[in-house]
Amino acid sequence: MIIKEVIKLIEDFAPTGYAEDFDNVGLLVGDSSAKVRGALITLDTLEATVDEAISKDCNLIISFHPIIFSGLKKLTGRNYVERTVLKAIKNDIAIYAIHTALDNQYKGVNDMIAEKLGLINRKILIPRKDSIKKLTTFVPVQDSEKVRESLFEAGAGNIGNYDNCSFNISGKGSFKGNEDSKPVIGEKGKVHFEEEIQIGVTFKSHLESQILKALFEAHPYEEVALEIHTLENKNQHLGMGMIGELENEVDEEPFLKHLKSTFKAGCVRHSKLLQKPLKKVAVLGGSGAFAIENAKAAGADIFITADLKYHDFFKAEENLVLADIGHYESEQFTKNLLYSFLSEKISSFALILADTNTNPIHYL
Repeated sequence: MIIKEVIKLIEDFAPTGYAEDFDNVGLLVGDSSAKVRGALITLDTLEATVDEAISKDCNLIISFHPIIFSGLKKLTGRNYVERTVLKAIKNDIAIYAIHTALDNQYKGVNDMIAEKLGLINRKILIPRKDSIKKLTTFVPVQDSEKVRESLFEAGAGNIGNYDNCSFNISGKGSFKGNEDSKPVIGEKGKVHFEEEIQIGVTFKSHLESQILKALFEAHPYEEVALEIHTLENKNQHLGMGMIGELENEVDEEPFLKHLKSTFKAGCVRHSKLLQKPLKKVAVLGGSGAFAIENAKAAGADIFITADLKYHDFFKAEENLVLADIGHYESEQFTKNLLYSFLSEKISSFALILADTNTNPIHYL
């Protein structure tokens, strides 16, 4: 396989369109047309990670965090980012980063945390806004089934646990072609009325180009009438964080000890314990202070995340317990998720889980 074929597999699972605007995802270093000898899967890409890739004959690193986050103006090796990129380039090693594209994926980072904690009845904590669009088009009756099926195959018409969803209205369309027209139905220069079906389908916004490609290829008309609107609906299968329930209520202190053990945390920093059992649990891997109010609004008894600052803990306001397990600790299983997914798709080269521990934080 070549690198761009691997990238397609990854992006079919977690499209770059899922990523946050501030992020830097995709192929960061390397030639997408290069043949893959082996792929090292890691949470972070550091010099030590590149050294491990070299020692294991991997010319592709698939990383959760992007080593290049903001713009690089120089490549002189003056800091760890530049040294890592230089070493990768010198050794023809490509680097791909997935980051918030996987954070927002329903079966991504936060689902892994929920899985480790045994949460049931899981839902996205902050469903993504402005990520669902609606296409409306008008098709001759005899071609409506063909067009509809093409749209479904391109990814349109998926709503939650349902697919092949559309709304269809019968009506009569009219048109008159000018001298340069080449009408498939009717004659140019003459008004023509045609029995048509108005087809309406929703789709995820990142699929727009392939939805339109499918429409234009399947539609019989020279000029295709269509409308696309961004919907106010939130995408319940795309977004940040996750909330679920423990099968049985658990006291706070035993749960926090279980949390520390499960995630091998050096410590668990938490807000005041409220002396009541925990049932509803919200999670958000990485820096999640921005979601405290969302966890409250969702009725969580505890919100598990990382990178909470001193004043963030006041925001608990005795409505819930805030628990900070550490950034690395909250995302450490991400590479296992990527490895499991790609192992089912790839058998033509070695996929290797990185041994390098990239956690920059240590505890006494």
